[in-house]
Amino acid sequence: MPLFNFNSKSTGKQKASIAPPEWAPAPERTHTLGLYNEATDHEYKSAESFCNAHPVNTPRLLSSDVVDRIDTEGCKAWKLEWPKSSRFAGQIKDSGEKSGNSVISVKTEKDCSDVCLFSDLPLLAGLYDIQGKSGIYFEVKIHKMKGIIAIGTACRPYPDWRFPGWNRLSAGLHLDDMRKFFEDPNGGRDYSPELTHLSDDDYIGCGYDFSRNCIFYTHNGRRLADAFTGIYVPRTAYDVYAAIGVEGKCRFEVNFGGELFKWKEGNEWAWRTEGHVGRLSGSSGAGGDELPTYEDVRKGY
Repeated sequence: MPLFNFNSKSTGKQKASIAPPEWAPAPERTHTLGLYNEATDHEYKSAESFCNAHPVNTPRLLSSDVVDRIDTEGCKAWKLEWPKSSRFAGQIKDSGEKSGNSVISVKTEKDCSDVCLFSDLPLLAGLYDIQGKSGIYFEVKIHKMKGIIAIGTACRPYPDWRFPGWNRLSAGLHLDDMRKFFEDPNGGRDYSPELTHLSDDDYIGCGYDFSRNCIFYTHNGRRLADAFTGIYVPRTAYDVYAAIGVEGKCRFEVNFGGELFKWKEGNEWAWRTEGHVGRLSGSSGAGGDELPTYEDVRKGY
């Protein structure tokens, strides 16, 4: 489907009847085929059938034990679900108090086929409060990429044999060709001239900015241009999960905030996921003009 950027003209006054907003095609070059890799037509058709048969889940309140876990562990409460698909060949080592790890380690083998890994909890939760929050953010450290890694978001259920960005309500940055995808089963769009290649141990971050309703990415701590604007709107209609596609022999770590982010702004409370998910309107939380720093949160101030 075509992607668009939203452009509106300011009228200066509210009117009883407002004309529909003007839309303009996004400026990036589009591609019919992937630069290096292509999924099969059969997998595309299977994914379309899956989406038609399984409506998107409506936003849900978390159970009390999950909310308690978030209160206790903070961002370490977020984990990656073990994939049900037999296409996955590799290991996932969780974070959290039981494991003693601050980040989630993933190692895949050469025979790992296209598969999508999801966070067990939403990053963007429609029924929870965002007062005082700037957005949500997570980061991936790419130790080795001999195959393909794609980083993004998705609403569930989502076909787990498809990379993020290929199907409904999903965005992804594919690190083999550095193209961005949103509901785009074709070759994606060019993203940023600042991101042309990856080296071992590079960091790629993915965030959602509440004020701009946009997905953005970071590279080694530098925020890049907005990737997609005006998605997951209205916010209250969606639960959105982290989604990481992987194929082939790769090794990476997923950080939901258990360790300091390379993107420094993401370490502030305004971007921390546990200050949003699980917090109902009117519940206690950081507020006021000056928000606590990441170190304050970790020390319990």
